[in-house]
Amino acid sequence: MTEAIAAGADVRPAKPRTKPHIKPARPNFSSGPCAKPPGWSADKLDTSALGRSHRGTVGKAKLAEAIERTHALLRLPSDYRLGIVPASDTGAMEMALWSLLGPRPATMLAWESFGAGWVTDVAKQLRLDADVRTAAYGQIANLSGIDPESDVVFTWNGTTSGVRVPDAEWIATDRTGLTICDATSAAFAQDVDWEKIDVGTFSWQKALGGEAAHGMLVLSPRAVERLEQEPAPRPLPKIFRLTKGGKLIDGIFRGETINTPSMLAVEDWLFCLDWAQRSGGLDALIARADANAAALDDWVQSADWIEHLASDPAIRSNTSVCLQFADRSDEEANHARQKAIGQLLEREGAAYDITAYRDAPPGLRIWCGATVETSDIEALGPWLDWAWDATTP
Repeated sequence: MTEAIAAGADVRPAKPRTKPHIKPARPNFSSGPCAKPPGWSADKLDTSALGRSHRGTVGKAKLAEAIERTHALLRLPSDYRLGIVPASDTGAMEMALWSLLGPRPATMLAWESFGAGWVTDVAKQLRLDADVRTAAYGQIANLSGIDPESDVVFTWNGTTSGVRVPDAEWIATDRTGLTICDATSAAFAQDVDWEKIDVGTFSWQKALGGEAAHGMLVLSPRAVERLEQEPAPRPLPKIFRLTKGGKLIDGIFRGETINTPSMLAVEDWLFCLDWAQRSGGLDALIARADANAAALDDWVQSADWIEHLASDPAIRSNTSVCLQFADRSDEEANHARQKAIGQLLEREGAAYDITAYRDAPPGLRIWCGATVETSDIEALGPWLDWAWDATTP
Protein backbone atom coordinates (compact mmCIF):
# COMPACT_ATOMS: atom_id res chain seq x y z
CA MET A 1 0.00 0.00 0.00
CA THR A 2 2.74 2.47 0.98
CA GLU A 3 4.67 1.97 -2.26
CA ALA A 4 1.56 2.37 -4.40
CA ILE A 5 0.49 5.61 -2.78
CA ALA A 6 4.02 7.05 -2.65
CA ALA A 7 4.42 6.34 -6.35
CA GLY A 8 1.20 8.16 -7.11
CA ALA A 9 -0.55 5.07 -8.47
CA ASP A 10 -4.16 5.57 -9.55
CA VAL A 11 -5.70 3.09 -7.11
CA ARG A 12 -9.41 2.69 -6.45
CA PRO A 13 -11.48 0.63 -4.02
CA ALA A 14 -13.97 -1.86 -5.42
CA LYS A 15 -16.92 0.41 -4.64
CA PRO A 16 -15.67 3.94 -4.18
CA ARG A 17 -17.99 6.78 -3.31
CA THR A 18 -19.17 8.86 -6.23
CA LYS A 19 -17.20 12.05 -6.76
CA PRO A 20 -19.24 14.91 -5.25
CA HIS A 21 -20.74 17.50 -7.57
CA ILE A 22 -20.63 20.47 -5.21
CA LYS A 23 -17.24 21.91 -4.32
CA PRO A 24 -16.50 24.41 -1.56
CA ALA A 25 -16.93 27.86 -3.09
CA ARG A 26 -13.62 28.80 -1.49
CA PRO A 27 -11.39 25.75 -0.97
CA ASN A 28 -8.88 27.67 1.19
CA PHE A 29 -8.53 25.74 4.45
CA SER A 30 -4.92 26.56 5.27
CA SER A 31 -4.05 27.21 8.91
CA GLY A 32 -1.86 30.15 7.93
CA PRO A 33 -1.99 32.23 5.89
CA CYS A 34 -5.69 31.64 6.33
CA ALA A 35 -8.65 32.31 4.06
CA LYS A 36 -9.27 35.96 3.22
CA PRO A 37 -12.52 37.45 4.53
CA PRO A 38 -15.56 36.74 2.35
CA GLY A 39 -15.88 39.37 -0.36
CA TRP A 40 -12.20 40.28 -0.33
CA SER A 41 -10.47 41.44 -3.51
CA ALA A 42 -7.32 43.45 -4.02
CA ASP A 43 -9.13 46.23 -5.88
CA LYS A 44 -11.13 46.99 -2.73
CA LEU A 45 -8.02 48.10 -0.83
CA ASP A 46 -7.30 51.80 -0.33
CA THR A 47 -3.95 52.47 -1.99
CA SER A 48 -3.58 56.13 -1.02
CA ALA A 49 -0.80 55.39 1.48
CA LEU A 50 1.27 53.25 -0.90
CA GLY A 51 4.55 54.82 -1.91
CA ARG A 52 4.35 57.11 1.14
CA SER A 53 6.56 57.03 4.21
CA HIS A 54 5.25 55.11 7.19
CA ARG A 55 6.70 57.91 9.30
CA GLY A 56 4.74 60.60 7.47
CA THR A 57 1.34 61.93 8.50
CA VAL A 58 -0.67 59.54 6.32
CA GLY A 59 1.36 56.43 7.16
CA LYS A 60 1.38 57.05 10.90
CA ALA A 61 -2.36 57.68 10.86
CA LYS A 62 -2.99 54.36 9.09
CA LEU A 63 -0.81 52.45 11.55
CA ALA A 64 -2.44 54.15 14.53
CA GLU A 65 -5.88 53.31 13.11
CA ALA A 66 -4.90 49.64 12.73
CA ILE A 67 -3.80 49.55 16.38
CA GLU A 68 -6.81 51.40 17.80
CA ARG A 69 -9.37 49.37 15.89
CA THR A 70 -7.70 46.06 16.70
CA HIS A 71 -7.59 47.02 20.38
CA ALA A 72 -11.32 47.79 20.30
CA LEU A 73 -12.31 44.66 18.33
CA LEU A 74 -10.50 42.39 20.80
CA ARG A 75 -12.01 44.28 23.74
CA LEU A 76 -8.62 44.62 25.40
CA PRO A 77 -8.60 46.32 28.81
CA SER A 78 -8.33 50.08 28.36
CA ASP A 79 -4.93 50.28 30.08
CA TYR A 80 -3.37 47.54 27.90
CA ARG A 81 -1.02 48.63 25.12
CA LEU A 82 -1.01 47.13 21.63
CA GLY A 83 1.73 47.57 19.08
CA ILE A 84 2.74 46.42 15.59
CA VAL A 85 6.07 44.60 15.56
CA PRO A 86 8.22 42.82 12.95
CA ALA A 87 8.30 39.15 11.95
CA SER A 88 4.74 38.00 12.57
CA ASP A 89 3.70 36.21 15.77
CA THR A 90 7.13 34.63 16.02
CA GLY A 91 8.79 38.03 16.14
CA ALA A 92 6.35 39.25 18.77
CA MET A 93 6.96 36.19 20.96
CA GLU A 94 10.74 36.37 20.56
CA MET A 95 10.65 40.04 21.51
CA ALA A 96 8.64 39.23 24.65
CA LEU A 97 10.77 36.25 25.73
CA TRP A 98 14.12 37.95 25.25
CA SER A 99 12.99 41.27 26.73
CA LEU A 100 11.16 39.98 29.81
CA LEU A 101 12.38 36.59 30.99
CA GLY A 102 15.16 36.18 33.49
CA PRO A 103 14.36 38.12 36.67
CA ARG A 104 11.97 35.39 37.92
CA PRO A 105 11.59 31.61 37.59
CA ALA A 106 9.90 30.47 34.37
CA THR A 107 7.25 27.83 33.73
CA MET A 108 7.01 26.59 30.15
CA LEU A 109 3.86 24.81 28.90
CA ALA A 110 4.04 23.04 25.55
CA TRP A 111 1.82 20.55 23.74
CA GLU A 112 2.72 21.15 20.09
CA SER A 113 5.52 22.41 17.86
CA PHE A 114 5.27 26.16 18.47
CA GLY A 115 5.10 25.78 22.23
CA ALA A 116 8.08 23.45 21.96
CA GLY A 117 9.87 26.18 20.03
CA TRP A 118 9.43 28.61 22.91
CA VAL A 119 10.86 25.96 25.25
CA THR A 120 13.94 25.76 23.01
CA ASP A 121 14.31 29.54 23.15
CA VAL A 122 14.12 29.67 26.91
CA ALA A 123 16.00 26.52 27.88
CA LYS A 124 18.66 26.31 25.15
CA GLN A 125 19.12 29.85 23.85
CA LEU A 126 18.44 31.97 26.94
CA ARG A 127 19.66 29.05 29.08
CA LEU A 128 17.17 29.67 31.86
CA ASP A 129 16.37 26.98 34.40
CA ALA A 130 12.67 26.54 33.72
CA ASP A 131 9.92 24.20 34.89
CA VAL A 132 9.04 22.58 31.56
CA ARG A 133 5.68 20.81 31.28
CA THR A 134 4.88 19.06 28.02
CA ALA A 135 2.19 16.82 26.59
CA ALA A 136 1.85 14.68 23.49
CA TYR A 137 -0.05 15.91 20.43
CA GLY A 138 -3.78 15.84 21.15
CA GLN A 139 -3.29 16.31 24.89
CA ILE A 140 -2.54 19.28 27.14
CA ALA A 141 0.15 19.89 29.72
CA ASN A 142 -0.61 19.82 33.44
CA LEU A 143 -2.06 23.25 34.28
CA SER A 144 -2.43 22.71 38.02
CA GLY A 145 -0.20 23.93 40.82
CA ILE A 146 1.75 26.48 38.77
CA ASP A 147 3.90 28.75 40.93
CA PRO A 148 2.20 32.20 40.87
CA GLU A 149 5.62 33.81 41.33
CA SER A 150 6.96 32.34 38.08
CA ASP A 151 6.61 33.72 34.57
CA VAL A 152 4.40 31.35 32.55
CA VAL A 153 4.78 30.91 28.79
CA PHE A 154 2.09 29.06 26.81
CA THR A 155 0.02 28.97 23.64
CA TRP A 156 -3.69 29.63 24.10
CA ASN A 157 -4.42 27.50 21.04
CA GLY A 158 -1.92 25.01 19.68
CA THR A 159 -2.10 25.59 15.93
CA THR A 160 -0.38 22.31 15.02
CA SER A 161 -2.17 20.05 17.53
CA GLY A 162 -5.69 21.49 17.63
CA VAL A 163 -5.50 21.74 21.43
CA ARG A 164 -6.44 24.87 23.35
CA VAL A 165 -6.62 25.73 27.02
CA PRO A 166 -10.16 25.16 28.33
CA ASP A 167 -10.22 28.53 30.11
CA ALA A 168 -8.00 30.81 32.18
CA GLU A 169 -9.14 29.64 35.60
CA TRP A 170 -5.77 27.97 36.21
CA ILE A 171 -4.00 31.36 36.05
CA ALA A 172 -3.77 32.97 39.50
CA THR A 173 -5.41 36.35 39.79
CA ASP A 174 -2.92 37.39 42.49
CA ARG A 175 0.12 36.19 40.51
CA THR A 176 3.36 38.12 40.80
CA GLY A 177 4.88 36.52 37.72
CA LEU A 178 3.85 37.39 34.17
CA THR A 179 1.75 35.29 31.79
CA ILE A 180 3.17 35.36 28.26
CA CYS A 181 0.71 33.94 25.77
CA ASP A 182 1.05 33.06 22.10
CA ALA A 183 -2.55 33.68 21.03
CA THR A 184 -2.09 33.77 17.28
CA SER A 185 -4.67 31.12 16.32
CA ALA A 186 -7.01 32.06 19.18
CA ALA A 187 -7.37 35.83 18.86
CA PHE A 188 -10.61 36.85 17.05
CA ALA A 189 -12.01 33.30 17.29
CA GLN A 190 -11.88 32.32 20.96
CA ASP A 191 -12.85 34.05 24.19
CA VAL A 192 -9.36 34.93 25.41
CA ASP A 193 -9.45 36.23 29.00
CA TRP A 194 -7.11 39.17 28.50
CA GLU A 195 -7.28 40.16 32.18
CA LYS A 196 -5.29 36.98 32.86
CA ILE A 197 -2.76 37.71 30.10
CA ASP A 198 0.14 40.08 30.74
CA VAL A 199 1.81 39.66 27.37
CA GLY A 200 -0.08 38.45 24.30
CA THR A 201 1.01 37.96 20.71
CA PHE A 202 -0.72 37.24 17.42
CA SER A 203 -0.33 37.83 13.70
CA TRP A 204 -2.43 39.24 10.90
CA GLN A 205 -2.45 36.12 8.71
CA LYS A 206 -4.42 33.93 11.10
CA ALA A 207 -8.00 34.32 12.27
CA LEU A 208 -8.89 37.40 10.21
CA GLY A 209 -7.05 36.35 7.05
CA GLY A 210 -4.66 39.28 6.82
CA GLU A 211 -1.27 39.28 5.13
CA ALA A 212 1.88 37.87 6.73
CA ALA A 213 5.08 39.40 8.17
CA HIS A 214 3.56 41.62 10.86
CA GLY A 215 2.96 40.68 14.48
CA MET A 216 1.06 42.40 17.27
CA LEU A 217 2.20 42.64 20.86
CA VAL A 218 -0.15 43.17 23.83
CA LEU A 219 1.31 44.49 27.10
CA SER A 220 -0.49 44.81 30.42
CA PRO A 221 0.53 47.49 32.92
CA ARG A 222 2.35 44.78 34.89
CA ALA A 223 4.39 43.87 31.81
CA VAL A 224 5.29 47.52 31.24
CA GLU A 225 6.34 47.79 34.87
CA ARG A 226 8.61 44.75 34.47
CA LEU A 227 10.21 46.21 31.36
CA GLU A 228 10.94 49.50 33.07
CA GLN A 229 11.93 48.29 36.54
CA GLU A 230 13.42 44.82 35.96
CA PRO A 231 15.02 44.90 32.51
CA ALA A 232 16.20 41.63 31.03
CA PRO A 233 19.76 40.79 32.09
CA ARG A 234 21.12 40.55 28.53
CA PRO A 235 21.98 42.72 25.56
CA LEU A 236 19.17 43.05 23.00
CA PRO A 237 19.28 43.73 19.26
CA LYS A 238 17.50 46.87 18.12
CA ILE A 239 14.57 44.93 16.71
CA PHE A 240 13.77 43.57 20.22
CA ARG A 241 14.18 46.76 22.24
CA LEU A 242 11.00 47.98 23.92
CA THR A 243 12.61 50.48 26.31
CA LYS A 244 15.02 53.40 26.09
CA GLY A 245 16.60 55.01 29.11
CA GLY A 246 14.58 52.79 31.40
CA LYS A 247 11.24 53.84 29.92
CA LEU A 248 8.87 52.10 27.50
CA ILE A 249 9.23 53.26 23.90
CA ASP A 250 5.59 54.28 23.83
CA GLY A 251 5.63 55.27 20.16
CA ILE A 252 5.66 51.58 19.17
CA PHE A 253 2.12 51.42 20.56
CA ARG A 254 0.99 54.49 18.60
CA GLY A 255 2.12 53.27 15.18
CA GLU A 256 5.78 54.32 15.23
CA THR A 257 7.04 50.91 14.19
CA ILE A 258 10.57 49.67 14.87
CA ASN A 259 11.18 48.85 11.21
CA THR A 260 9.46 49.68 7.93
CA PRO A 261 6.04 47.99 7.64
CA SER A 262 4.26 47.09 4.44
CA MET A 263 1.59 49.71 3.96
CA LEU A 264 -0.14 47.33 1.53
CA ALA A 265 -0.37 44.76 4.33
CA VAL A 266 -1.69 47.50 6.63
CA GLU A 267 -4.44 48.32 4.13
CA ASP A 268 -5.29 44.65 3.88
CA TRP A 269 -5.53 44.46 7.68
CA LEU A 270 -7.85 47.47 7.75
CA PHE A 271 -10.08 45.68 5.23
CA CYS A 272 -10.14 42.63 7.54
CA LEU A 273 -11.13 44.85 10.46
CA ASP A 274 -13.91 46.43 8.36
CA TRP A 275 -15.26 42.97 7.54
CA ALA A 276 -15.07 41.86 11.18
CA GLN A 277 -17.01 44.89 12.35
CA ARG A 278 -19.65 44.50 9.63
CA SER A 279 -20.00 40.85 10.60
CA GLY A 280 -20.95 41.74 14.16
CA GLY A 281 -17.68 42.10 16.04
CA LEU A 282 -15.90 39.65 18.31
CA ASP A 283 -18.94 37.68 19.47
CA ALA A 284 -20.01 37.08 15.88
CA LEU A 285 -16.49 36.01 14.87
CA ILE A 286 -16.37 33.48 17.69
CA ALA A 287 -19.83 32.21 16.73
CA ARG A 288 -18.74 31.75 13.10
CA ALA A 289 -15.69 29.72 14.14
CA ASP A 290 -17.80 27.63 16.53
CA ALA A 291 -20.32 26.91 13.77
CA ASN A 292 -17.56 25.86 11.38
CA ALA A 293 -15.96 23.55 13.95
CA ALA A 294 -19.37 22.04 14.75
CA ALA A 295 -20.04 21.38 11.06
CA LEU A 296 -16.68 19.67 10.68
CA ASP A 297 -17.30 17.63 13.82
CA ASP A 298 -20.63 16.46 12.39
CA TRP A 299 -18.75 15.05 9.42
CA VAL A 300 -16.01 13.49 11.60
CA GLN A 301 -18.67 11.67 13.63
CA SER A 302 -20.06 10.18 10.42
CA ALA A 303 -16.69 9.00 9.09
CA ASP A 304 -15.13 5.72 10.21
CA TRP A 305 -11.62 6.42 8.90
CA ILE A 306 -10.78 9.68 10.68
CA GLU A 307 -11.05 11.10 14.19
CA HIS A 308 -10.09 14.15 16.22
CA LEU A 309 -6.49 14.35 17.37
CA ALA A 310 -7.81 16.09 20.51
CA SER A 311 -10.27 13.51 21.79
CA ASP A 312 -11.46 15.73 24.66
CA PRO A 313 -13.92 18.35 23.35
CA ALA A 314 -13.08 20.63 26.30
CA ILE A 315 -9.60 21.28 24.91
CA ARG A 316 -10.38 20.98 21.20
CA SER A 317 -9.71 23.98 18.97
CA ASN A 318 -12.44 25.68 16.97
CA THR A 319 -9.90 27.11 14.51
CA SER A 320 -7.03 24.75 13.65
CA VAL A 321 -8.96 21.49 13.86
CA CYS A 322 -6.50 18.59 13.66
CA LEU A 323 -7.57 15.09 12.65
CA GLN A 324 -5.76 11.74 12.66
CA PHE A 325 -6.39 8.49 10.85
CA ALA A 326 -8.37 5.94 12.85
CA ASP A 327 -5.99 3.17 11.84
CA ARG A 328 -2.56 4.18 13.16
CA SER A 329 -0.83 0.83 12.76
CA ASP A 330 1.46 2.02 9.95
CA GLU A 331 2.73 5.59 10.39
CA GLU A 332 4.79 5.55 7.19
CA ALA A 333 1.75 4.54 5.16
CA ASN A 334 -0.33 7.24 6.85
CA HIS A 335 2.20 9.93 5.98
CA ALA A 336 2.01 8.81 2.37
CA ARG A 337 -1.79 8.67 2.58
CA GLN A 338 -2.18 12.22 3.86
CA LYS A 339 0.06 13.49 1.09
CA ALA A 340 -1.92 11.60 -1.55
CA ILE A 341 -5.24 12.94 -0.23
CA GLY A 342 -3.93 16.48 -0.11
CA GLN A 343 -2.56 16.34 -3.64
CA LEU A 344 -5.71 14.77 -5.05
CA LEU A 345 -8.03 17.37 -3.52
CA GLU A 346 -5.77 20.20 -4.65
CA ARG A 347 -5.84 18.89 -8.23
CA GLU A 348 -9.63 18.75 -8.03
CA GLY A 349 -9.80 22.31 -6.66
CA ALA A 350 -11.81 21.01 -3.70
CA ALA A 351 -9.42 21.76 -0.81
CA TYR A 352 -6.04 23.41 -0.45
CA ASP A 353 -3.37 22.93 2.24
CA ILE A 354 -5.19 20.48 4.52
CA THR A 355 -2.46 17.98 5.45
CA ALA A 356 -1.23 17.79 9.04
CA TYR A 357 1.70 19.88 10.19
CA ARG A 358 5.02 18.19 9.47
CA ASP A 359 5.79 17.42 13.15
CA ALA A 360 2.26 16.29 14.02
CA PRO A 361 0.81 12.78 13.69
CA PRO A 362 -0.25 12.11 10.08
CA GLY A 363 -3.76 13.20 9.21
CA LEU A 364 -5.55 16.36 8.19
CA ARG A 365 -5.76 19.92 9.52
CA ILE A 366 -8.78 22.02 8.57
CA TRP A 367 -8.93 25.72 9.40
CA CYS A 368 -12.37 26.62 10.76
CA GLY A 369 -11.80 30.26 11.68
CA ALA A 370 -14.34 33.00 11.11
CA THR A 371 -13.28 33.86 7.54
CA VAL A 372 -14.34 30.37 6.39
CA GLU A 373 -17.98 29.86 5.44
CA THR A 374 -19.85 27.01 7.14
CA SER A 375 -21.31 26.00 3.79
CA ASP A 376 -17.77 25.34 2.54
CA ILE A 377 -17.02 23.13 5.54
CA GLU A 378 -20.22 21.20 4.84
CA ALA A 379 -19.28 20.81 1.17
CA LEU A 380 -15.79 19.63 2.11
CA GLY A 381 -16.85 16.49 4.01
CA PRO A 382 -18.01 14.43 1.01
CA TRP A 383 -14.81 15.33 -0.84
CA LEU A 384 -12.71 14.06 2.06
CA ASP A 385 -14.62 10.76 2.04
CA TRP A 386 -14.22 10.50 -1.72
CA ALA A 387 -10.48 11.21 -1.52
CA TRP A 388 -10.09 8.54 1.16
CA ASP A 389 -11.75 5.98 -1.08
CA ALA A 390 -9.82 7.18 -4.14
CA THR A 391 -6.50 6.57 -2.39
CA THR A 392 -7.46 3.16 -0.97
CA PRO A 393 -6.08 0.17 -2.90
